[in-house]
Amino acid sequence: MAAPRAGNHRDLTQGPILRTLVAFSAPTLLSNVLQSLNGSVNAVWVGKLLGENALAATANANVVMFLVFAGVFGFGMAATIKVGQAFGAGNVDAARRTFGSALGLCVGLSAIVAGAGWVFAPALLRAMATPPEVFHFALDYLRVIFVSMPASMITLMIGMGLRGAGDAQTSLRFMILSVALDVGLNPLLIAGIGPFPKLGIAGAALATTISALVSMAALLVYVYARNLPLRLKGAELGYLMPRADELRYILGKGLPMGAQMLIVSLAGIIMVGLVNREGAMFSAAYGASLQLWAYLQMPAMAISAAVSAMAAQAIGAGLPERLGRITRSGIVLNLAMTGTMTALVLLFDRPVLGLFLGSGSPAVELARHIQYLAIWSYVLFGVTIVLFGTMRAGGVVVAPLVILSISMYPVRLGFYALTKGALGSDALWLSFSVGSTVSMALAILAYRRSGWRAQGRAVPPEECAEETHADGEAAGRMAPAL
Repeated sequence: MAAPRAGNHRDLTQGPILRTLVAFSAPTLLSNVLQSLNGSVNAVWVGKLLGENALAATANANVVMFLVFAGVFGFGMAATIKVGQAFGAGNVDAARRTFGSALGLCVGLSAIVAGAGWVFAPALLRAMATPPEVFHFALDYLRVIFVSMPASMITLMIGMGLRGAGDAQTSLRFMILSVALDVGLNPLLIAGIGPFPKLGIAGAALATTISALVSMAALLVYVYARNLPLRLKGAELGYLMPRADELRYILGKGLPMGAQMLIVSLAGIIMVGLVNREGAMFSAAYGASLQLWAYLQMPAMAISAAVSAMAAQAIGAGLPERLGRITRSGIVLNLAMTGTMTALVLLFDRPVLGLFLGSGSPAVELARHIQYLAIWSYVLFGVTIVLFGTMRAGGVVVAPLVILSISMYPVRLGFYALTKGALGSDALWLSFSVGSTVSMALAILAYRRSGWRAQGRAVPPEECAEETHADGEAAGRMAPAL
């Protein structure tokens, strides 16, 4: 396993690649699983205490929130890459400056978007053709969730920045705190148990908001108490006001990555709208299926994040020969983990779906049908985003955007439009696998092009040395303590 470097942040450029990849991705995977488990347990409470319409409402609202986060998340992804490259090159102050710029930008944007989301939530739900019996549940839930967005974004940005520095453990600790609070408060606030008010579906959203605020505050205290490497103090607090050069990089790389997420989330909203048109039972079955699919994405997302961080440090350290081995190890690990999870979901789907929908609900069999037709797409999806993770570390952001645009719209939606008459609602579920097949094929072609490897360096060695000397007067900056 890679040994820690000076300052205790993990050096991802040394040691056996597969073992390092497993060790580094495991905390991120566990964080993602906990986050999904949190959503699933909350969905169980909502479904059991409030019924299928409320469960369908959370599915509608969560797709909207993913869209909203996508609007600012790309900037955080861009910053994480540059932070990783700066650490790989040994330039801690450059990493702090990038992190501060991204944090200031994203938190400001999230506050603006949260306010706008509260106002325009009804219009968003109407645009998704949310069924009338679901609408008021979704609106109550969505508006309260918007309030939690700035706190969630701060926690997310700190976690992403620390991951770029090689620390995947800290965000895991505070994810556990957030999940424990959210899961514990949900039934109390939904049903009004003990001294708590009975708030219905708004109680589920309020539990999420409280857990986000508490975990954010606790994480900030921890970062400063432990003197972690991205902590800002003194003159470094000025980094929260982005410099022009940092802003150019974050916007230049972040806008395509944010657009990539927007494309995915907009396609998800369109899909929910198409499902809603089939009726409330289809919406509930699809909402339960999404709960299971969230878990299937988790290994690939964690592996892709680890691959991206490892590749960024390898590029920063001038070790491009490691990129191919990192990528191959990531694909093998994804196929093993996602394939195993897919098999387990299919083996135990009936009892698990019954948790969300009730074992006697007719939506259970419909959800099982959806699983058999669409679930295979996530194995292919995993290969695609592992390839994207390596390319993203080299600053390649346009190719993934183009690939996802093609696979989500002309391919997935085009397949649905062309086959709807012959296949009925099955065209919706089969379109997932068709789109994922095309995106994987295009990702392989893009990855095999050699040009991006030669250009893939956001922080050249000479620029690192130059920036270190230029920033030497910043007496307030700290030595890393990770």
